[in-house]
Amino acid sequence: MEKSSRLFVVIALLAITGSLSQSQNIAQWRGANRDGMYEGEHLLKIWPNAGPKLLWFNEGIGDGFGSIAVTSDRLFVNGKIDSLSYTFAFDLNGNLLWKTPNGGEFTGTGYTSNFPGSRSTPLVINDLVYVSSAKGRIACLEIQTGKEKWFVDMAHDFNGIANQHGYCESLMVDGDNVYCLPGGANINVAAINRFSGKLVWASKALGDTVSYCSPMVIKLPARNILVTFSGHYLMGLDTKNGELLWWHKQPYHEFHQQCNTPIYSDGYIYYIAGEGNGAVKLELSIDGKSIKEIWNNKNIKNVFNGFVKINQHLFSPDPTQKIKCLDISTGQVVDSIKINKGGLIYADSMLYCYSDNGNLNLIKLNGTKMELAGKFKVGKGTKEHFAHPVIHNGVLYIRHGKALMAYDVKQQ
Repeated sequence: MEKSSRLFVVIALLAITGSLSQSQNIAQWRGANRDGMYEGEHLLKIWPNAGPKLLWFNEGIGDGFGSIAVTSDRLFVNGKIDSLSYTFAFDLNGNLLWKTPNGGEFTGTGYTSNFPGSRSTPLVINDLVYVSSAKGRIACLEIQTGKEKWFVDMAHDFNGIANQHGYCESLMVDGDNVYCLPGGANINVAAINRFSGKLVWASKALGDTVSYCSPMVIKLPARNILVTFSGHYLMGLDTKNGELLWWHKQPYHEFHQQCNTPIYSDGYIYYIAGEGNGAVKLELSIDGKSIKEIWNNKNIKNVFNGFVKINQHLFSPDPTQKIKCLDISTGQVVDSIKINKGGLIYADSMLYCYSDNGNLNLIKLNGTKMELAGKFKVGKGTKEHFAHPVIHNGVLYIRHGKALMAYDVKQQ
Protein backbone atom coordinates (compact mmCIF):
# COMPACT_ATOMS: atom_id res chain seq x y z
CA MET A 1 0.00 0.00 0.00
CA GLU A 2 1.36 3.40 -0.91
CA LYS A 3 2.32 5.80 1.87
CA SER A 4 -0.40 8.30 0.91
CA SER A 5 -3.04 5.53 0.92
CA ARG A 6 -1.92 4.32 4.36
CA LEU A 7 -2.09 7.87 5.68
CA PHE A 8 -5.63 8.26 4.34
CA VAL A 9 -6.73 5.03 6.07
CA VAL A 10 -5.20 6.14 9.38
CA ILE A 11 -6.91 9.54 9.17
CA ALA A 12 -10.23 7.89 8.32
CA LEU A 13 -9.96 5.48 11.26
CA LEU A 14 -9.10 8.30 13.62
CA ALA A 15 -12.09 10.29 12.38
CA ILE A 16 -14.40 7.32 12.88
CA THR A 17 -12.99 6.64 16.35
CA GLY A 18 -13.40 10.30 17.30
CA SER A 19 -16.95 10.31 16.04
CA LEU A 20 -17.81 7.20 18.07
CA SER A 21 -16.19 8.61 21.20
CA GLN A 22 -18.27 11.77 20.90
CA SER A 23 -21.55 9.91 20.32
CA GLN A 24 -23.86 9.73 23.30
CA ASN A 25 -26.34 7.15 24.47
CA ILE A 26 -29.18 9.30 25.79
CA ALA A 27 -32.44 8.27 27.46
CA GLN A 28 -34.67 11.06 28.70
CA TRP A 29 -38.08 12.70 29.06
CA ARG A 30 -40.43 12.01 26.10
CA GLY A 31 -37.88 10.31 23.89
CA ALA A 32 -34.66 11.13 22.07
CA ASN A 33 -35.79 14.63 21.07
CA ARG A 34 -38.11 15.29 24.02
CA ASP A 35 -41.05 15.56 21.61
CA GLY A 36 -43.04 12.39 22.31
CA MET A 37 -41.88 10.69 19.09
CA TYR A 38 -40.54 7.17 19.68
CA GLU A 39 -38.76 4.84 17.31
CA GLY A 40 -40.41 1.52 16.57
CA GLU A 41 -41.30 -0.78 13.70
CA HIS A 42 -43.75 -3.66 13.31
CA LEU A 43 -45.76 -2.65 16.34
CA LEU A 44 -49.31 -3.92 16.90
CA LYS A 45 -51.93 -2.05 14.88
CA ILE A 46 -54.83 -3.41 16.90
CA TRP A 47 -55.03 -4.65 20.48
CA PRO A 48 -57.03 -7.58 21.88
CA ASN A 49 -59.84 -6.64 24.28
CA ALA A 50 -57.64 -7.36 27.30
CA GLY A 51 -54.81 -5.31 25.88
CA PRO A 52 -51.29 -6.40 24.88
CA LYS A 53 -49.42 -9.05 26.84
CA LEU A 54 -48.12 -7.92 30.24
CA LEU A 55 -44.48 -9.01 30.34
CA TRP A 56 -43.76 -8.04 33.94
CA PHE A 57 -44.63 -5.58 36.67
CA ASN A 58 -43.14 -4.20 39.88
CA GLU A 59 -45.26 -2.55 42.56
CA GLY A 60 -42.44 -1.22 44.73
CA ILE A 61 -41.23 1.99 43.05
CA GLY A 62 -42.92 4.35 45.51
CA ASP A 63 -45.24 7.30 45.00
CA GLY A 64 -44.83 9.52 42.00
CA PHE A 65 -45.94 10.72 38.61
CA GLY A 66 -42.60 10.91 36.82
CA SER A 67 -42.07 8.81 33.70
CA ILE A 68 -39.18 6.42 33.00
CA ALA A 69 -35.97 6.49 30.97
CA VAL A 70 -34.98 3.33 29.06
CA THR A 71 -31.56 2.41 27.65
CA SER A 72 -30.44 -0.66 25.72
CA ASP A 73 -30.19 -2.78 28.86
CA ARG A 74 -31.90 -1.05 31.79
CA LEU A 75 -34.52 1.47 32.86
CA PHE A 76 -34.70 4.17 35.52
CA VAL A 77 -37.53 5.77 37.48
CA ASN A 78 -37.90 8.05 40.52
CA GLY A 79 -40.26 7.41 43.42
CA LYS A 80 -41.01 8.35 47.03
CA ILE A 81 -40.82 5.80 49.83
CA ASP A 82 -41.80 7.17 53.24
CA SER A 83 -40.49 10.75 52.97
CA LEU A 84 -37.41 10.06 50.84
CA SER A 85 -36.77 10.31 47.10
CA TYR A 86 -35.23 7.28 45.40
CA THR A 87 -33.96 6.50 41.93
CA PHE A 88 -34.52 2.86 40.92
CA ALA A 89 -32.59 0.98 38.22
CA PHE A 90 -34.05 -2.21 36.70
CA ASP A 91 -32.91 -4.55 33.99
CA LEU A 92 -35.29 -5.01 31.07
CA ASN A 93 -36.82 -8.08 32.73
CA GLY A 94 -37.94 -6.00 35.70
CA ASN A 95 -35.25 -7.10 38.15
CA LEU A 96 -34.08 -4.39 40.55
CA LEU A 97 -30.39 -3.60 40.07
CA TRP A 98 -30.03 -0.79 42.60
CA LYS A 99 -31.86 2.06 44.29
CA THR A 100 -30.26 5.27 45.52
CA PRO A 101 -31.74 7.91 47.86
CA ASN A 102 -31.82 11.55 46.75
CA GLY A 103 -32.85 13.45 49.86
CA GLY A 104 -36.38 14.30 50.91
CA GLU A 105 -39.26 14.04 48.47
CA PHE A 106 -42.38 16.16 47.99
CA THR A 107 -45.20 15.44 50.45
CA GLY A 108 -47.19 18.67 50.05
CA THR A 109 -49.43 20.62 52.41
CA GLY A 110 -53.15 21.17 52.26
CA TYR A 111 -54.46 20.45 48.78
CA THR A 112 -51.05 19.50 47.39
CA SER A 113 -50.70 16.73 50.03
CA ASN A 114 -53.04 14.74 47.77
CA PHE A 115 -50.21 14.48 45.23
CA PRO A 116 -47.08 13.29 47.05
CA GLY A 117 -44.11 11.81 45.23
CA SER A 118 -41.67 12.25 42.39
CA ARG A 119 -42.38 14.45 39.38
CA SER A 120 -39.43 14.16 37.01
CA THR A 121 -37.90 11.61 34.63
CA PRO A 122 -34.24 10.57 35.04
CA LEU A 123 -31.80 11.64 32.33
CA VAL A 124 -29.20 9.07 31.21
CA ILE A 125 -26.08 9.95 29.21
CA ASN A 126 -23.64 7.12 28.62
CA ASP A 127 -22.48 5.98 32.07
CA LEU A 128 -24.14 8.73 34.15
CA VAL A 129 -27.70 9.28 35.40
CA TYR A 130 -29.01 12.74 36.37
CA VAL A 131 -32.02 12.99 38.66
CA SER A 132 -33.97 15.71 40.44
CA SER A 133 -36.31 15.42 43.39
CA ALA A 134 -39.40 17.59 43.68
CA LYS A 135 -37.64 19.34 46.57
CA GLY A 136 -34.89 20.45 44.21
CA ARG A 137 -32.02 18.10 44.99
CA ILE A 138 -30.14 17.30 41.78
CA ALA A 139 -27.77 14.32 41.80
CA CYS A 140 -25.40 12.64 39.37
CA LEU A 141 -25.26 8.84 39.74
CA GLU A 142 -23.09 6.10 38.24
CA ILE A 143 -25.21 4.01 35.90
CA GLN A 144 -23.74 0.66 36.97
CA THR A 145 -23.87 1.05 40.75
CA GLY A 146 -26.10 4.02 41.55
CA LYS A 147 -23.25 5.60 43.50
CA GLU A 148 -23.65 9.36 43.87
CA LYS A 149 -20.87 11.39 42.25
CA TRP A 150 -22.14 14.87 43.19
CA PHE A 151 -25.27 16.76 44.16
CA VAL A 152 -26.57 20.31 44.37
CA ASP A 153 -29.66 21.61 46.12
CA MET A 154 -31.52 24.24 44.10
CA ALA A 155 -33.27 25.64 47.16
CA HIS A 156 -30.22 25.74 49.44
CA ASP A 157 -27.31 26.32 47.02
CA PHE A 158 -29.08 28.59 44.51
CA ASN A 159 -31.70 30.23 46.74
CA GLY A 160 -34.36 28.72 44.52
CA ILE A 161 -38.09 28.92 45.20
CA ALA A 162 -40.20 25.95 44.19
CA ASN A 163 -43.79 26.14 43.03
CA GLN A 164 -46.75 24.84 45.03
CA HIS A 165 -46.30 21.33 43.58
CA GLY A 166 -42.51 21.41 43.91
CA TYR A 167 -39.86 21.14 41.22
CA CYS A 168 -41.23 19.14 38.30
CA GLU A 169 -38.76 19.62 35.44
CA SER A 170 -36.90 16.69 33.90
CA LEU A 171 -33.31 17.83 33.50
CA MET A 172 -31.76 18.79 30.15
CA VAL A 173 -28.13 18.32 29.09
CA ASP A 174 -26.30 19.98 26.21
CA GLY A 175 -22.59 19.30 25.89
CA ASP A 176 -20.91 19.38 29.31
CA ASN A 177 -23.74 21.25 31.04
CA VAL A 178 -26.93 20.19 32.76
CA TYR A 179 -29.61 22.90 32.93
CA CYS A 180 -32.19 23.64 35.62
CA LEU A 181 -34.56 26.41 36.70
CA PRO A 182 -34.21 27.08 40.45
CA GLY A 183 -36.53 30.08 40.24
CA GLY A 184 -34.49 32.41 42.46
CA ALA A 185 -34.21 36.17 42.06
CA ASN A 186 -30.53 36.04 41.08
CA ILE A 187 -30.08 32.43 39.99
CA ASN A 188 -33.29 32.00 38.07
CA VAL A 189 -31.83 29.60 35.48
CA ALA A 190 -28.56 27.72 35.99
CA ALA A 191 -26.03 25.68 34.03
CA ILE A 192 -24.09 23.07 36.02
CA ASN A 193 -21.04 21.17 34.83
CA ARG A 194 -22.40 17.65 34.50
CA PHE A 195 -19.14 15.98 35.53
CA SER A 196 -18.30 18.05 38.62
CA GLY A 197 -21.58 19.64 39.74
CA LYS A 198 -19.95 23.10 39.72
CA LEU A 199 -22.00 26.12 38.68
CA VAL A 200 -21.00 27.20 35.14
CA TRP A 201 -23.29 30.20 34.81
CA ALA A 202 -26.32 31.72 36.50
CA SER A 203 -28.92 33.83 34.74
CA LYS A 204 -31.36 36.23 36.35
CA ALA A 205 -33.49 35.79 33.23
CA LEU A 206 -36.78 37.51 34.11
CA GLY A 207 -36.62 36.67 37.82
CA ASP A 208 -39.91 34.84 37.39
CA THR A 209 -41.44 32.00 39.38
CA VAL A 210 -40.95 28.33 38.62
CA SER A 211 -43.34 26.55 36.29
CA TYR A 212 -43.48 22.79 35.67
CA CYS A 213 -41.84 22.67 32.25
CA SER A 214 -39.00 20.38 31.17
CA PRO A 215 -36.69 22.38 28.88
CA MET A 216 -35.37 21.63 25.40
CA VAL A 217 -32.44 22.92 23.36
CA ILE A 218 -32.55 24.31 19.82
CA LYS A 219 -29.26 23.94 17.93
CA LEU A 220 -28.57 26.63 15.34
CA PRO A 221 -25.37 27.50 13.45
CA ALA A 222 -25.03 30.73 15.44
CA ARG A 223 -25.84 29.38 18.91
CA ASN A 224 -27.69 26.80 20.99
CA ILE A 225 -30.82 28.04 22.73
CA LEU A 226 -32.27 26.71 25.98
CA VAL A 227 -36.07 26.98 25.73
CA THR A 228 -38.27 26.62 28.78
CA PHE A 229 -41.19 28.12 30.65
CA SER A 230 -41.10 30.08 33.85
CA GLY A 231 -44.40 30.79 35.57
CA HIS A 232 -45.40 33.57 33.15
CA TYR A 233 -43.01 33.43 30.19
CA LEU A 234 -41.65 31.18 27.50
CA MET A 235 -37.94 32.03 27.48
CA GLY A 236 -34.96 31.49 25.18
CA LEU A 237 -31.45 31.67 26.65
CA ASP A 238 -28.05 31.28 25.04
CA THR A 239 -26.62 28.01 26.41
CA LYS A 240 -23.09 29.44 26.29
CA ASN A 241 -23.57 32.10 28.95
CA GLY A 242 -27.24 32.26 30.00
CA GLU A 243 -27.98 35.47 28.11
CA LEU A 244 -31.72 36.01 27.85
CA LEU A 245 -32.42 36.32 24.12
CA TRP A 246 -36.23 36.61 24.00
CA TRP A 247 -39.44 35.81 25.83
CA HIS A 248 -43.14 35.32 25.14
CA LYS A 249 -45.47 36.46 27.92
CA GLN A 250 -48.33 34.38 29.30
CA PRO A 251 -51.48 35.98 30.74
CA TYR A 252 -51.46 35.82 34.53
CA HIS A 253 -52.88 32.67 36.08
CA GLU A 254 -52.42 31.61 39.70
CA PHE A 255 -51.54 27.99 38.86
CA HIS A 256 -48.72 28.69 36.35
CA GLN A 257 -49.76 25.70 34.24
CA GLN A 258 -47.02 25.83 31.64
CA CYS A 259 -45.99 22.17 31.81
CA ASN A 260 -45.53 20.93 28.26
CA THR A 261 -42.11 20.92 26.63
CA PRO A 262 -42.21 23.08 23.45
CA ILE A 263 -41.45 21.55 20.05
CA TYR A 264 -39.08 23.09 17.49
CA SER A 265 -39.38 22.25 13.81
CA ASP A 266 -38.24 23.93 10.58
CA GLY A 267 -37.64 27.35 12.11
CA TYR A 268 -40.77 27.43 14.27
CA ILE A 269 -41.49 26.86 17.97
CA TYR A 270 -44.83 25.37 19.01
CA TYR A 271 -46.20 25.30 22.52
CA ILE A 272 -49.51 24.50 24.20
CA ALA A 273 -50.27 25.86 27.67
CA GLY A 274 -52.88 24.93 30.22
CA GLU A 275 -54.41 28.40 30.20
CA GLY A 276 -53.77 31.86 28.77
CA ASN A 277 -52.37 31.76 25.25
CA GLY A 278 -53.32 28.14 24.63
CA ALA A 279 -51.66 26.84 21.46
CA VAL A 280 -49.04 29.10 19.87
CA LYS A 281 -46.73 29.10 16.85
CA LEU A 282 -43.65 31.30 16.95
CA GLU A 283 -41.14 32.00 14.19
CA LEU A 284 -37.53 31.92 15.38
CA SER A 285 -35.05 34.22 13.64
CA ILE A 286 -32.14 32.63 11.80
CA ASP A 287 -29.67 33.82 14.44
CA GLY A 288 -31.97 32.72 17.29
CA LYS A 289 -32.09 36.17 18.87
CA SER A 290 -35.76 36.97 18.31
CA ILE A 291 -39.20 35.45 17.85
CA LYS A 292 -42.39 36.50 16.07
CA GLU A 293 -45.86 35.17 16.87
CA ILE A 294 -47.51 33.58 13.82
CA TRP A 295 -50.77 32.49 15.44
CA ASN A 296 -52.34 31.50 18.72
CA ASN A 297 -55.48 29.54 19.47
CA LYS A 298 -56.69 30.32 22.98
CA ASN A 299 -59.38 27.65 22.73
CA ILE A 300 -56.79 24.88 22.86
CA LYS A 301 -55.76 23.87 26.38
CA ASN A 302 -53.34 21.20 27.58
CA VAL A 303 -52.08 21.24 31.15
CA PHE A 304 -49.45 18.49 31.25
CA ASN A 305 -50.33 15.75 28.77
CA GLY A 306 -47.79 16.64 26.08
CA PHE A 307 -48.44 16.97 22.37
CA VAL A 308 -46.84 15.68 19.17
CA LYS A 309 -46.14 17.15 15.74
CA ILE A 310 -46.69 14.80 12.82
CA ASN A 311 -45.96 16.30 9.41
CA GLN A 312 -48.14 19.42 9.12
CA HIS A 313 -50.31 18.84 12.19
CA LEU A 314 -50.22 18.99 15.98
CA PHE A 315 -52.11 16.39 18.01
CA SER A 316 -53.04 17.40 21.54
CA PRO A 317 -55.26 16.05 24.35
CA ASP A 318 -57.82 18.57 25.54
CA PRO A 319 -59.86 19.14 28.75
CA THR A 320 -63.02 18.56 26.66
CA GLN A 321 -61.91 14.89 26.68
CA LYS A 322 -60.89 14.91 23.05
CA ILE A 323 -57.64 14.58 21.17
CA LYS A 324 -57.60 17.48 18.73
CA CYS A 325 -55.67 17.83 15.48
CA LEU A 326 -54.44 21.33 14.55
CA ASP A 327 -53.22 22.51 11.17
CA ILE A 328 -49.80 24.11 11.80
CA SER A 329 -50.33 26.72 9.09
CA THR A 330 -53.45 28.18 10.74
CA GLY A 331 -53.69 26.82 14.28
CA GLN A 332 -57.26 25.73 13.61
CA VAL A 333 -58.74 22.36 14.62
CA VAL A 334 -59.27 20.13 11.60
CA ASP A 335 -60.26 16.90 13.35
CA SER A 336 -60.78 15.34 16.78
CA ILE A 337 -61.63 12.07 18.50
CA LYS A 338 -63.47 11.54 21.78
CA ILE A 339 -60.88 10.14 24.20
CA ASN A 340 -60.15 11.16 27.78
CA LYS A 341 -57.12 13.42 28.06
CA GLY A 342 -53.83 11.87 29.09
CA GLY A 343 -50.16 11.49 28.23
CA LEU A 344 -49.80 11.32 24.44
CA ILE A 345 -46.93 9.81 22.41
CA TYR A 346 -46.38 8.50 18.86
CA ALA A 347 -44.66 5.44 17.37
CA ASP A 348 -44.90 3.52 14.08
CA SER A 349 -47.85 5.50 12.67
CA MET A 350 -49.91 5.10 15.86
CA LEU A 351 -50.81 7.41 18.75
CA TYR A 352 -50.80 6.12 22.33
CA CYS A 353 -52.80 7.97 24.98
CA TYR A 354 -52.64 6.96 28.65
CA SER A 355 -55.81 8.66 29.85
CA ASP A 356 -56.33 10.03 33.33
CA ASN A 357 -59.27 7.61 33.77
CA GLY A 358 -56.81 4.69 33.56
CA ASN A 359 -57.52 3.66 29.97
CA LEU A 360 -54.59 3.00 27.69
CA ASN A 361 -55.69 3.89 24.15
CA LEU A 362 -54.21 2.87 20.80
CA ILE A 363 -55.19 5.27 18.00
CA LYS A 364 -54.74 4.62 14.30
CA LEU A 365 -53.85 7.59 12.10
CA ASN A 366 -54.96 8.06 8.52
CA GLY A 367 -53.78 11.55 7.72
CA THR A 368 -55.64 13.72 10.20
CA LYS A 369 -58.31 11.09 10.87
CA MET A 370 -58.03 9.23 14.18
CA GLU A 371 -59.63 5.85 14.87
CA LEU A 372 -59.55 3.90 18.14
CA ALA A 373 -57.73 0.62 17.54
CA GLY A 374 -57.78 -0.72 21.08
CA LYS A 375 -58.00 0.18 24.72
CA PHE A 376 -57.76 -1.48 28.11
CA LYS A 377 -57.82 -0.42 31.73
CA VAL A 378 -54.54 -0.27 33.63
CA GLY A 379 -55.37 -2.31 36.71
CA LYS A 380 -52.23 -2.14 38.80
CA GLY A 381 -50.85 0.86 40.63
CA THR A 382 -52.01 3.70 42.85
CA LYS A 383 -53.53 7.18 42.69
CA GLU A 384 -53.67 9.29 39.52
CA HIS A 385 -52.76 8.10 36.02
CA PHE A 386 -50.43 11.01 35.25
CA ALA A 387 -47.11 9.51 34.07
CA HIS A 388 -46.37 9.65 30.34
CA PRO A 389 -46.01 6.31 28.51
CA VAL A 390 -42.72 5.20 26.92
CA ILE A 391 -41.97 2.81 24.03
CA HIS A 392 -38.62 1.10 23.55
CA ASN A 393 -37.75 -1.90 21.37
CA GLY A 394 -41.34 -3.03 21.04
CA VAL A 395 -42.18 -2.70 24.73
CA LEU A 396 -44.68 -0.19 26.11
CA TYR A 397 -43.81 0.98 29.63
CA ILE A 398 -46.43 2.42 31.97
CA ARG A 399 -45.95 3.92 35.42
CA HIS A 400 -49.04 4.19 37.63
CA GLY A 401 -48.02 5.47 41.06
CA LYS A 402 -46.16 2.68 42.84
CA ALA A 403 -46.45 0.26 39.91
CA LEU A 404 -44.24 -0.10 36.84
CA MET A 405 -45.53 -2.28 33.97
CA ALA A 406 -44.06 -3.54 30.69
CA TYR A 407 -46.32 -4.60 27.80
CA ASP A 408 -45.32 -6.44 24.62
CA VAL A 409 -46.61 -4.38 21.66
CA LYS A 410 -44.57 -6.07 18.90
CA GLN A 411 -46.29 -7.87 16.06
CA GLN A 412 -45.78 -11.61 16.36
